[in-house]
Amino acid sequence: MSLTLVKKEMQTHVEVAQKSLDELSSTLHDVAKAIIKTLKNGKKLLICGNGGSAADSQHFAAELTGRYKRERKGIKAIALSTDTSALTAIANDYGYEYVFSRQAEALLDEGDILFGISTSGNSKNVINAFETANRIGCLTISLTGRDGGKMKSVSDYNIIIPSNDTPRIQEMHILCIHILCEIIERNFMEKIEQ
Repeated sequence: MSLTLVKKEMQTHVEVAQKSLDELSSTLHDVAKAIIKTLKNGKKLLICGNGGSAADSQHFAAELTGRYKRERKGIKAIALSTDTSALTAIANDYGYEYVFSRQAEALLDEGDILFGISTSGNSKNVINAFETANRIGCLTISLTGRDGGKMKSVSDYNIIIPSNDTPRIQEMHILCIHILCEIIERNFMEKIEQ
């Protein structure tokens, strides 16, 4: 029984990965170009999400500020889920739905990027942050699943994983983040390895 389940889960992963390859390659390329252009103009990338998406936002920021695969200068990236004092103070004073928008208001400058991660695309606190970023004049990028949820209507770019299965969406989210890290990092190398 368990071997059958293992094979079924892996097969489902492969199917979602293939569908993502077919549907999202061009979008990922366009998003990477937009991020690179913004960062090369001296702007920064803020990233937010809840739960597993919070962990993914932290992972994305860490790969850029540190390194993904190669030695290079650090890249300006901040995960909004890392400051527990800010999260709890804002949630206590304003409500949890504002934990990212208050930070976005304080940290974003015109021309920066806000990158939001949500499997459903309906995380109210991420949507509120996108609305704040849009008012400031920032580029917004959503990484979601299902039908993109409400986030797709407030994002400039939408990376929507073609699945309704949360674990498969999360797996593709980390793959998309790694692809973006690879492309971004290669564009910040003084000499690109051949």
